[in-house]
Amino acid sequence: MAAPIAASRGSFPNRRVLGAWAVRLLFQSLIVAAVAFAEGSACAAVTTERVASGLDLPLYVTAPPGDPDHLFIVEQHSGRIRVLNLADNSINAIPFLTITGLAQGSEQGLLGLAFHPDYATNGFFYVNVTVTSGDTEIRRYKVSSDPVVAIPDSKQLVLGYAQPQANHNGGWLGFGPDGYLYISVGDGGGSYDEDAGHTPGTGNGQDITSDLLGKMLRIDVNGDDFPADSTRNYAIPADNPFVGKTGDDEIWSFGLRNPWRASFDRATGNLYIGDVGQDTREEIDVQPAGSAGGQNYGWRLREGTIATPGVGGARPPGEIDPIYDYPHGNGQFEGDVVTGGYVYRGPVAELRGQYFFADFESAHIWTLLYDGSDPSTFDGTNYTNLTDRTAELAPGAGLSIDEISSFGEDAAANLYIVDLGGEVFRIVEIGPATTTTSTTTTTTAVPARCGNPVTDADAPSSITAADALFVLSAAVGTSSCAACECDVNDSGSVTAADALAVL
Repeated sequence: MAAPIAASRGSFPNRRVLGAWAVRLLFQSLIVAAVAFAEGSACAAVTTERVASGLDLPLYVTAPPGDPDHLFIVEQHSGRIRVLNLADNSINAIPFLTITGLAQGSEQGLLGLAFHPDYATNGFFYVNVTVTSGDTEIRRYKVSSDPVVAIPDSKQLVLGYAQPQANHNGGWLGFGPDGYLYISVGDGGGSYDEDAGHTPGTGNGQDITSDLLGKMLRIDVNGDDFPADSTRNYAIPADNPFVGKTGDDEIWSFGLRNPWRASFDRATGNLYIGDVGQDTREEIDVQPAGSAGGQNYGWRLREGTIATPGVGGARPPGEIDPIYDYPHGNGQFEGDVVTGGYVYRGPVAELRGQYFFADFESAHIWTLLYDGSDPSTFDGTNYTNLTDRTAELAPGAGLSIDEISSFGEDAAANLYIVDLGGEVFRIVEIGPATTTTSTTTTTTAVPARCGNPVTDADAPSSITAADALFVLSAAVGTSSCAACECDVNDSGSVTAADALAVL
């Protein structure tokens, strides 16, 4: 799948031969499809605004369900969870929590944060940390009577596992629509999943017995199946894929290298995973909602959609390819370290349904739409509307987004971009158009990134049925138009209504 088509209105053949009557007839058959595809097909005028700065290695942001006032910011090595007040973008002087005793490697520290679905009632939240020994601990803490201050002494170990090297810790954790806690775990580090502490011949990613590394775990934090073991304070969901058969009961899926940021689409329940590659490919994996688990994403045999150079081979039985992978390099759709993101469900209607992700090294920000294919058919081309958003989302005013360590959502589904250099940015829509009237003409002042050349009144001879076809193709997502030129009615989105307006 290539980059989005940057079609030109002049590229349609025989444009002056097509009559408006023909286009209207075509619209009658396509109008339903245009409306159905409205999600994610518009050319929104968006940018980013900085909401926090001066942070110490910020690695993640999130918010408790039902809390519209705060954003919680994870700092990697200080162990602090900072509280951003969304009303004025101020940061509380007193952290929500400070966790000590953390390893300080470049891929270690405080890596993840998740609030319990019933946080408003029980006050529980969970963190993913690498301790000074290098091992990973999943811990539970509790908020105090002050909603922006936690209780340090409330710590309870939920689950722990050893890490043979200092890298590939994974680190994300989050609650799924089913209420269970999902935990992304890297393969243990080193290269090609074959160093000390890695299962000889197969690697940790493909070893599903007595090996939690290279996996996505799924546990029930509301129960305890191990009351005699103080280091295992959780239950195993009865429908986990390896319960009652060979394989660790905690495993939900396997064959992952370093799943750096995952997320659930809050509208569909689909699980998206950004898995960092070795030397060749970066990948985006998708697990549709309702899955029974047990997926094998292929590492170390597979890197993206190819056999891993040097150690790889044919796809193992049942292996699931990514919906999208991209090569290492310096091109527009290349990079070296993928940062998984989120499907946008925030207030900018035109962005809803689009999956935002990035590359840490190249600082490119992209979006795509998962096309809904069955996982058995995944081959790396299971998407549409791949778009480079880097320039569009540049904050301006001398600011830049350079080291994208994560994306995150607040309670209202606003999407944030976290820069490891110390800043957090929010994706926002540029203000709507306003109209001013003189004695002789009416003009429309539109956002700087928009305009209406399709209906340019100074050159009416340029408007033909082909222009309407072009606008419709943008509305249904088969082409893209720069600078929002297809939004002819200044509604802020490109729909079939714009195409009809051209006619």
